[in-house]
Amino acid sequence: MSLDPWLLERLVCPATRQPLRYDEAAQELVSEAAGLAYPIREGVPVMLVEEAREI
Repeated sequence: MSLDPWLLERLVCPATRQPLRYDEAAQELVSEAAGLAYPIREGVPVMLVEEAREI
């Protein structure tokens, strides 16, 4: 499943307000600045710091 490029351009890390990188293989949005990866569940990004995993 792919993430809509329009959506990806607008999403930012809730912790740092920095851009995110889409990891299609892991189905995650990665914030290099925060060291967090936000999951994408059933095509919906879960943009909660509490749900992110540390990288």
